[in-house]
Amino acid sequence: MLTKRIVPCLDVRNRKVTKGVKFQNNVELGDPIEMAVAYSDGGCDELVVYDITASAEGRSIDIDMVKEVAAVIHIPFAVGGGIRGLEDMRRVLLAGAEKVSVNSLAVSEPDIIADGAKQFGSQCIVLGMDPVKVQDLQKFPSGYEITTRGFRNRTGIDALEWAKRAEGLGVGEIVVNSVDADGTKEGFEINLTSMIAKAVGIPVVASGGGGRCEHLVEVFTSGCADAAIIASMIHTGQFTIRQIKDELVSAGIAIRKKW
Repeated sequence: MLTKRIVPCLDVRNRKVTKGVKFQNNVELGDPIEMAVAYSDGGCDELVVYDITASAEGRSIDIDMVKEVAAVIHIPFAVGGGIRGLEDMRRVLLAGAEKVSVNSLAVSEPDIIADGAKQFGSQCIVLGMDPVKVQDLQKFPSGYEITTRGFRNRTGIDALEWAKRAEGLGVGEIVVNSVDADGTKEGFEINLTSMIAKAVGIPVVASGGGGRCEHLVEVFTSGCADAAIIASMIHTGQFTIRQIKDELVSAGIAIRKKW
């Protein structure tokens, strides 16, 4: 049985980890390097680091920050935000990241997925998607529309169709980041996560809404997720990685333990 992965997310703005609710009202929480070390040492399986203002500011990702994270942790990590092409992907991977996450760029230039997979391998290319629930099922059969630019832009793209297309282009992993659930701590988007997981043959990562250990159990079982990204429930100190993993073991979920 494949083990499930617990992946803390560090949303970084102005060299500070920040967290909001549904992409709004963000508050600063700490230094990304220090938090990366704490979570790595605390037993997480991977990390994801997003430079959340790079795209909006029209700049490349903070590559020095990527190098600093790589120098102090000993687990795989993915990087996203401000990825504008193959050269940015190359810079991020050479700086020490194992994976590069593309979101808005992939929507506007889908061939970047195929090009990235060809250059660096599918295992390095992650599709981040920000779906929002909609009512128009004729236009969006899955019931979810893809958004970009931090929920600012509606794309007219059905979430399930986009996931299947991205897999065909060669993406190695899909992160389903629910806009509706983001930061609420009320549970993951189970319906869409399971829908995508059953439709593709690559790992699917649930993101947005984790607040209690029961939410993780649910997303790994009913949601069929291979991994779960968490933020608020650990950033606040409500839970530690060890507490979460102990609860998952008690619930019969196969996970990696590091103690």
